[in-house]
Amino acid sequence: MSQTTLADATGTSAPPGPPASSKRWWILGIIGIAQLMVVLDATIVNIALPSAQQDLGFTDGNRQWIVTAYALAFASLLLLGGRIADLFGRKPAFLIGVAGFAGASVLGGASTSFGMLVTARALQGVFGALLAPAALSLLNTTFTDAKERAKAFSVYGAIAGAGGAVGLLLGGVLTDALDWRWTLYVNLVFAVAAFTGGWILLSSHRDAAGAKLDLPGTLLVSAGLFSLVYGFSNAETHDWSSPQTWGFLAAGAVLLTAFTWWQTRAKHPLLPMRVLLDRDRAASFITVLITGAGMFGVFLFLTYYLQLNLGFSPTKTGVAFLPMMATLMVMAQVSTTVLVPRIGPKIVIPAGFAVAAVGMAWLTGIGADSGFATHVLPQLLLIGAGLGAVMPPAMALATSGIAAEDAGVASATVNTMQQVGGSIGTALLNTLAASAATSYLAGRDPADKLTRAQATIESYTTAFWWSAGFFAAGAVIAFLLYRRGAVRQDPEAAPVVHM
Repeated sequence: MSQTTLADATGTSAPPGPPASSKRWWILGIIGIAQLMVVLDATIVNIALPSAQQDLGFTDGNRQWIVTAYALAFASLLLLGGRIADLFGRKPAFLIGVAGFAGASVLGGASTSFGMLVTARALQGVFGALLAPAALSLLNTTFTDAKERAKAFSVYGAIAGAGGAVGLLLGGVLTDALDWRWTLYVNLVFAVAAFTGGWILLSSHRDAAGAKLDLPGTLLVSAGLFSLVYGFSNAETHDWSSPQTWGFLAAGAVLLTAFTWWQTRAKHPLLPMRVLLDRDRAASFITVLITGAGMFGVFLFLTYYLQLNLGFSPTKTGVAFLPMMATLMVMAQVSTTVLVPRIGPKIVIPAGFAVAAVGMAWLTGIGADSGFATHVLPQLLLIGAGLGAVMPPAMALATSGIAAEDAGVASATVNTMQQVGGSIGTALLNTLAASAATSYLAGRDPADKLTRAQATIESYTTAFWWSAGFFAAGAVIAFLLYRRGAVRQDPEAAPVVHM
C-alpha cells in the first residue's frame, strides 16, 4: 500500500527527491498572476455590466449571457484542458492558455455588439479551461518539499478564494476611472507578466506522453458539464419546471453517469478512477464544490446591497471586500502551514465551514438603514477567516500525492468542482432570493419605495441564510468524509509523486 503523510499535502515531511528548483518562488509568482487573471474574470465584468449594457444596447434578458458564456465554456472544457496539459506538456498548455485568454480579452474590450462580447467571453472560458489546470498542476509538481508546498498552496488557495473580491474591486475602479472595456483590457497586464515569466522559467515536460486522448470520454464529460451548467443558468430566467431547466439538468446527469461508466472501461481514461478513489482527495473535491456554491451569496448579493441599498459606488464596494480578503489570506497561511499539519483536516476544514456559516447567518441581520461598520464588516471578517481555513487546505489535499501524469486532470477536477459549485449557487440563490422578494410584496403596495427596499432586503437575507446552510452542510460532510489525523492514501488511488 502506498502512503502519504499529512505533511505531503500540508506539512512537515515529504518523500525524498532531488533538490527543488531554485526558480520555484518565481514560478509561484507567475502561477499566482495567471490564476488571479482567470478567477477575477468571473466577477470583474459584473460591476461593469450596466455600463456595457448601456453602451452596446442589449436587453436585461441577454445580460446574463455575458457571465454565462464564460462559465459554460470554462466548466465544460476543464477536464479536457487538464488532460491536454498532461499529454502535451504543462508549459505549452500554460503559455497557449495565457496568450489565448489575453487575445479573447482584447476582442471583448473592442466589442461593438452584444454577439461579439459574448463570443469573446466564451473564448476566455475556452482558454481559461486550458490555463487553470495547467497552472495548478505546475504548482503541484514544482514544490516537492512539504513545508514549501504548504506555503505555496496557502498563497494559491488565498488567490482562488479572494480572486472574486479582487475582481469586484478592480472592476469598480476601472469602470469609475476609465471605461467598462478596461475590465477586459486589464488582462493584458496580467498576461504579459505571466507569459514572459512562463516562457523564461518553466521547463517543457510531458508526464503522460505515452497515453492518448480519450475522445469518447471528452465528448461525454464536456456535453454533460455543459448541460449541467446551462440547466442551472436557465433556472435564473426560466421556471424550474421548464424543459429548458430540468431537461438540460437531466441530460447532464445522464451524460455524466455515462462518462463515469466509460472511465472504468477506457484504455486511456480522461479522468482515471485512481484520481477519485482516495478518500481525502474525494472529500476535498466535494469541499471545493460546496465552497463555490456558498461563496456566491457573499459576492453577488452583498454587492447589490452595498450599491443599491447603502449607496456605495462600484469602487467603494470593491474596497469594502478588502477586509474579508485580508483575513482570508492570513487564515490561508495559518490553516495550511500550521493547523492542518498539527490537527488534521477532519477538524480544521469543518471548523472553517462552521465559522463561515456563523458569519453568513449573522449577515442576515442587515436592514435598509444598517451601517457597514456594525452590520457588515464583522461578518465579512468572520466569513473570510472561515473560508481561509477551508479553501486552501482542500485544494492542497485534492492534488497531494498525485502521480505526475495525473496532475493536470486532478487540478482540472478541482477547478471543475469550483465552477460547477458556483453555477449551482448562482441558480439556487437567485431563484430563492427572487421568490422571497415576491412573497414579501404579496398583499403590499409594490409602488411604495420603503416596501420595495424591504423586499430587496428579504431577498438578500434569504440568500445569506441558504449560503449559511451550504456551509453548515459542508461542515457536516467534511467531518464525516475526512479521515482523522494524518492523511493516508487509499491503496487503489493514484500513487505518491516521487519527483
